[in-house]
Amino acid sequence: SAYSQRLLDGLDTIQWSDSIKETQKNWIGRSEGTEMQFKVAGQDFDFTIFTTRADTIFGVTFMVLAPESELVEKLTTAEQKAAVDEYLAYVKKRTELDRMANHSVTGVFSGSYAVNPFTGENIPIWISEYVLAGYGTGAIMAVPAHDSRDYAFAKHFNLPIIPLIEGADVSEESFDAKEGTVQNSPVAGKQTLDGFSLNGLTVKEAIAATKKFVTEKGLGRVKVNYRLRDAIFSRQRYWGEPFPVYYKDGMPQMVPEECLPLELPEIETYKPTETGEPPLGRAKMWAWDEEKKQVVDKALVDNKTVFPLELNTMPGFAGSSAYYLRYMDPHDDSCLVSKEADEYWQNVDLYVGGCEHATGHLIYSRFWNKFLFDLGVSCKEEPFQKLVNQGMIQGRSNFVYRINSDDHSKAPVFVSAGLKKDYDVTPIHVDVNIVSADVLDIDAFKAWRPEYADAEFILEDGKYICGWAVEKMSKSMFNVVNPDMIVEKYGADTLRLYEMFLGPVEASKPWDTNGIDGCFRFLKKFWNLYYENRTDNFLPSADAEASADSMKTLHKLIKKVTEDIENFSYNTSISAFMIAVSELAQQKCRNKQVLEQLVVLIAPFAPHIAEELWHVLGNETTVCDTQWPKFEPKYLVESEVQLTISFNGKARFQKKFPADATNDAIQQAVLADEQSQKYLDGKTVVKVIVVPKKIVNVVVK
Repeated sequence: SAYSQRLLDGLDTIQWSDSIKETQKNWIGRSEGTEMQFKVAGQDFDFTIFTTRADTIFGVTFMVLAPESELVEKLTTAEQKAAVDEYLAYVKKRTELDRMANHSVTGVFSGSYAVNPFTGENIPIWISEYVLAGYGTGAIMAVPAHDSRDYAFAKHFNLPIIPLIEGADVSEESFDAKEGTVQNSPVAGKQTLDGFSLNGLTVKEAIAATKKFVTEKGLGRVKVNYRLRDAIFSRQRYWGEPFPVYYKDGMPQMVPEECLPLELPEIETYKPTETGEPPLGRAKMWAWDEEKKQVVDKALVDNKTVFPLELNTMPGFAGSSAYYLRYMDPHDDSCLVSKEADEYWQNVDLYVGGCEHATGHLIYSRFWNKFLFDLGVSCKEEPFQKLVNQGMIQGRSNFVYRINSDDHSKAPVFVSAGLKKDYDVTPIHVDVNIVSADVLDIDAFKAWRPEYADAEFILEDGKYICGWAVEKMSKSMFNVVNPDMIVEKYGADTLRLYEMFLGPVEASKPWDTNGIDGCFRFLKKFWNLYYENRTDNFLPSADAEASADSMKTLHKLIKKVTEDIENFSYNTSISAFMIAVSELAQQKCRNKQVLEQLVVLIAPFAPHIAEELWHVLGNETTVCDTQWPKFEPKYLVESEVQLTISFNGKARFQKKFPADATNDAIQQAVLADEQSQKYLDGKTVVKVIVVPKKIVNVVVK
């Protein structure tokens, strides 16, 4: 919690999605407000509340204490003690999560009153579970006109509701008071401290004026609160890093650093002991000999030099919060990471992961890294510079359709999807790994479900066609795809290519095995640029000339793929590859330089085929170590433009011109063209309109 503000500020320095940043901001929960003192009527005693809206002080009609607040005991009167005790017993049975989620209205009057420091009025002090002890001071001033939970409480217990914004209708619900003109602050005719009033001000002006008044009059102070709480760094379980701590005369002592690491001992079962100790309480060798500096039998604890070790272990986030630093320097026995290694690698450039870690691992790591930065262990404050959330892959389920029958003595009958409308059927999930392009492998199905070994199948066009639906990928729906089967049938490159071709990285997308065929065919076309179809005739040649069209195709692809990789747009890169391969095939490109650079470009997407072709092209090193192709804009400069030639607004033909041709040159060439003569015959040219790079319109009469 000491790092709350730095955790917030650090979000402005990293490239993370707005949704993850917003989640972390809400989790940290920064709120700027005011702490104010309220005296207790009839007692020489006051207490503090925290509010983000001190300007609503004139709308306070009751106070509320959290049931856990130490003020409850002090402020409960003798007349109300029985009722309060009964209510506290009820609240103890409910978790904080229950209280936050369940908005039912419950509460009890304490019997005491607070004094409004601005008006001197007495305000009843209630106790209710909707106020949590962990936020602020565990006591709030309730403004029912402008807070939904305060409003529900006031309605339930018939407490006053005073609207503070002009035009606010609070007859049915509370009114959002973030904007508007202030009224009833104070209510007309009521006296206030030093005549202080907010009436007529905007909400923003009222907040500033109240903060200033509270500070100047010593009624409280401006303060920032955070929702973030410290995580408990201890677990009563076996699996986890053991604490290097032993207890001497009941006081914790550290196991000497030179004796680390302290390793988990072997135990027979990982359950707590019969006396309620954590699983480490079962270990026989789990005591520290201070003299010998080693772990010894617990039976020796009575010895003057032998003391019990800590039985709890560290939580999972102890190791998972800083593992990336250890990756930089995994073999150094003297420290977590050496200064040299840390300054070389610095922080993680790119983290690809799911958004489910937003308020766990991702915020723990940020705290740990800042803490280690302060100690001089890490040279960067933030652990992960860029974060990309990958979307969920949804499964494409397949179904077979069993015809319903009352006669269970007969073999079951399954009807193909296209014919099921004529029958009363029950759909049954089928393993997608025995379905290809929605066609069922009937023998594999019978082997998979032996109870249907004698089943009959009504086919369409000689095939059993399965139905399908997009559902969450799950074992129970038999739509989990086995990558080994796809690799065996299509190769690893096809699988990689298809996964990237499914859609944007961050989007959820359905897995459809039928689409793999397209990627497989593309790789075949790619291979055919280098080998003549169905032969071993190698096509690339250093002597073959690279045409202008081929260079244009290549550099258009270099530009697109380079940009797409930076933006994680792998699916559009693959689309660009498909277009480029078709163009090069039409151009009958055989130039070795062009085709060699094409191999380098496809290597991140299809590394196996790229490595194979790289070596066939005569290279001895791996394609991974070669230079990435450099985009040269000059190859995309058009030397010619094709314009549509129109007469009186009607398109008649198209004609090519040099890209740098002037309007006069274009006009003369159009009027001199043989194709123009039949539209000009016997007519007078009124004017010629040239729209650059688009159209030429000849107006005649």
